[in-house]
Amino acid sequence: MPTEHELRLPLDHPLGRAEGEEIVSLLSAELGRSGRPLLLRRSLDTRRRRRPSWVLKVALFGADETPAPRWQPSDRQASGPAVAVVGAGPAGSFAALALLEAGLQPILIDRGQPVQPRRRSLKALSVDGELDPESNYCFGEGGAGTFSDGKLYTRSKDRQGVQRVLESLVAFGAPARILYESRPHIGSNRLPKVLMALRAHLEARGVRYEWGARVTAFLQDAGKQITGVELADGRGVEAAAVILATGHSARDIYRLCQEQGIALGAKDFALGVRAEHPQTMVDQAQYGARCVTLDLPPAFYQLTAQTSAHGVYSFCMCPGGYIVPAATEPGALVVNGMSLSRRDSPYANSGLVMTVRPDDLAAWAQREGRPGPDRDPLVGMALQERVERAAYRAGGGEFVAPAQRVGDFVAGRFSQDLPSTSYQRGLVPHGFEAIFPASFLHSLRQGLKHFDERLKGYVSDEGILVATESRSSAPVRIERDQRSLESPSHPGLYPCGEGAGFAGGIMSAALDGQRVAQAIVGRLGWSPEG
Repeated sequence: MPTEHELRLPLDHPLGRAEGEEIVSLLSAELGRSGRPLLLRRSLDTRRRRRPSWVLKVALFGADETPAPRWQPSDRQASGPAVAVVGAGPAGSFAALALLEAGLQPILIDRGQPVQPRRRSLKALSVDGELDPESNYCFGEGGAGTFSDGKLYTRSKDRQGVQRVLESLVAFGAPARILYESRPHIGSNRLPKVLMALRAHLEARGVRYEWGARVTAFLQDAGKQITGVELADGRGVEAAAVILATGHSARDIYRLCQEQGIALGAKDFALGVRAEHPQTMVDQAQYGARCVTLDLPPAFYQLTAQTSAHGVYSFCMCPGGYIVPAATEPGALVVNGMSLSRRDSPYANSGLVMTVRPDDLAAWAQREGRPGPDRDPLVGMALQERVERAAYRAGGGEFVAPAQRVGDFVAGRFSQDLPSTSYQRGLVPHGFEAIFPASFLHSLRQGLKHFDERLKGYVSDEGILVATESRSSAPVRIERDQRSLESPSHPGLYPCGEGAGFAGGIMSAALDGQRVAQAIVGRLGWSPEG
């Protein structure tokens, strides 16, 4: 059996940035023992009470031992019953891969486009302010995560499942370092190539893709058994099961579910702004003065604060990143963050969000004179829409974003001007009072004061807050049975991933896709051997 060791090394040690075979050579010298070492985990410890250092977890194998081989795709061909997978994001793509490995016939249906033509849609939005409602940062191959960094960290306790997903990504071209980095990411410039390789593998084995195919109805029999989907062009796709993995921004799918009586429920979701600071400020706050003399990766932060009314926390932090427009509807403004694999932008950005609870929704609905979450499962979506449209108006149109300096916002002052930004569409100084509920702004101010105590310089005039960060989680849950994973109202329909309310990022969505695929294989009782 391999033995495990923990190494704590100074920041300037070459093992902190080594890759590939160089890691094996350096680890062998550091451990001074025979046997082949395997790096299991590498992280930076920048806690203030300890001297900053690299922390490595290493497995040392004996002379006659070797690590378990990484997962590799099989050459199995699609056959057997067809399964319609609606949404080609991480949940849908990994569900399709698992279905293929079990010998079924997945059909991937996505309203958006493959990554290459999708890039043109993103350029038109980011540079010219021209939105394609069907192909954008949220819709298309790989889903919302394709062009938002490819962050792969998760709090899931399914370590075997996590390892399987990571090894799958490496098999399709992701860098091997995602297997051991504590906060792995691929980068928005590299993830599209991984997705293209995954698609090529699936297509070569008989998996069918339908691009630009928006679902307009669920086909069902007299007993409400789902038998397929109908597309916007009038075609029907029949299937033995339907996986609904459309992501958190397909609002028409939520409305369609409500119209067809599919069981829904309102759920907690996150709402906030995106903060941007100079990366040098974050580096110095996290690493100290030594950061200017060492070749360290751009520093990361994760902040939380419990205020008198809400929890406020950072989300989707992008060191060396960019703020991008992530809207899916005309006249509504949404921003998100991304970074390339090099993470070499001079800016660091992160979502700063608070949890919107049922009591918040009930209070807002009462003020608006509309049904609360106990009667209308889509009330959270209505609040999202209200905030996004108010932000668009505040920015003056064309996806220019309203923003404030962090110091001005906390002090309750109007920002007269704004520093430079990574957001290509541009910013205008504008207060947030006409965009967000007052209780939200109060909680955000309190949370920022706590953040400044933990990360020196966070509340300053160098940092800015940009509205709105409103698509970090789904405001609706498409209900499913805990054991069968089917819709309790419509058998044969399998709500899945982030849009259905059962995941929160690339990794958890991919894991949920695999889990749902396994449930379908079990229900159909299919064996490729017959």
